[in-house]
Amino acid sequence: MTIRRALISVSDKTGIVEFSRALAGLGVQIISTGGTASLLEKEGVPVIGISDVTGFPEILDGRVKTLHPAVHSGLLAVRDDEEHQKAMQELGLDYIDLVVVNLYPFAATIAKPDVSYEDAIENIDIGGPTMLRSAAKNHAFVTVVVDAADYQTVLDEVKAQGDTTLETRKSLAAKVFRHTGAYDALISDYLSKLQGNPLPESYTVTYEKVQDLRYGENPHQKAAFYRKPLASAGNITTAEQLHGKELSYNNINDANAALAIVKEFNEPAVVAVKHMNPCGVGIGSDIHEAYQKAYAADPTSIFGGIVAANRAIGVETAKLLSEIFLEIVIAPDFTPEALEVLTKKKNIRLMKLGEIQAASERKPEWLVTSVDGGMLVQESDVHSLTEADIQIVTNRKPTEEELKQLLFGWKVVKHVKSNAILLASDDMTVGVGAGQMNRVGAARIAIEQAGDKAKGAVLASDAFFPMGDTLELAAKAGITAVIQPGGSIKDEESIAVANAHNIAMVLTGVRHFKH
Repeated sequence: MTIRRALISVSDKTGIVEFSRALAGLGVQIISTGGTASLLEKEGVPVIGISDVTGFPEILDGRVKTLHPAVHSGLLAVRDDEEHQKAMQELGLDYIDLVVVNLYPFAATIAKPDVSYEDAIENIDIGGPTMLRSAAKNHAFVTVVVDAADYQTVLDEVKAQGDTTLETRKSLAAKVFRHTGAYDALISDYLSKLQGNPLPESYTVTYEKVQDLRYGENPHQKAAFYRKPLASAGNITTAEQLHGKELSYNNINDANAALAIVKEFNEPAVVAVKHMNPCGVGIGSDIHEAYQKAYAADPTSIFGGIVAANRAIGVETAKLLSEIFLEIVIAPDFTPEALEVLTKKKNIRLMKLGEIQAASERKPEWLVTSVDGGMLVQESDVHSLTEADIQIVTNRKPTEEELKQLLFGWKVVKHVKSNAILLASDDMTVGVGAGQMNRVGAARIAIEQAGDKAKGAVLASDAFFPMGDTLELAAKAGITAVIQPGGSIKDEESIAVANAHNIAMVLTGVRHFKH
């Protein structure tokens, strides 16, 4: 077969003039519509208007132009089927061998903060997906292109042999169905959320590949990194890498965990993460002080870790960061002097985050977690606690400083793998017990890590105490105040233990399990 006729209608005009001119130079007849036809005519590319093919004008403000038998019979006819050939001849119809279409910019439209419902609906393409699907279904005979990156491949093959190979057509057809599937997923998601139905009977998600990864959690696992088409700013999918090696699967997971914690704070904060758990968190009057506290929290575990800051990194902080091995430093920005210091370390990855949304302005997003044979969908945990939300249940009330540390610890413990116990003092974590099968075990780890710093520290627990044993451990370590959700049938036992040791305890009424 030879490509004789092409139908070209694109919203994104990137490279289309050059591609069309090259096709015309190979003797391909070009059919086009609307703005694409006008552009090609202006650029001197021979073009036939779609109305000349259909014998019918474009109507309804261009909503109907290619939805016509003269178009779709030319796309769907099976070329080696005698009945199809006969029908085409009797009706005076001709085949279309190549379709080049990309769709109305629905994603870009709904990404506008002031987009109207009417504008969004008007940018739902109908004719484009229909042509793409028709051509892709009949890829045994029809070449279909939806991505400008494939123009050169098609041109090379047409120049060499007059047509594309079957393998190329199969590959392009698969890309079309991925493209139209993603397009429809965005539309259904937009309309479902407008109707207040974010968890419909059929849940379809779409992501765009950022990069292939060398491997997953372990070298024997394949992996790739994807992002949402409308991902908000200030996260790992939109961060700009300024320096260092390519991110790994584990790097991305850890960086995401670090960012989730640092976003809890409006004041300058620094978070160090290892294996998706915080090993050190500090807040201060500036990022330099916050980093010093995060480092002092656990100078051992921070080695080889991920550091995230919610303010720009300056040169003095950069000098401290450069003293140890770190996988990633991620921050809203880096001063030129800081970059000069940090880029001397060949392998450190430096990620520029851009503006971070204030903790008080965060809204929940829908998180998808894979399970064998399915997935779970839930809102992200953006619950924020204020002093007005807490209930003091012990005889002794926490001091103003204790309450400050309790609220600090509560912001961090929600991001520690359950069962989780966290100790805090002087605006920094001093002990973290993560991912234990019982809460006493988590408390022992946190207290042992804190050592002498446990005395006078406060304790945060992500869930209630089923009995008073954790508080007994806390009392022996010299912990003075505790924050926990409450809600156990044995709350009174825990309260009694706290009172017996003069520990101030507050309940939040909210738990933060993290599995």
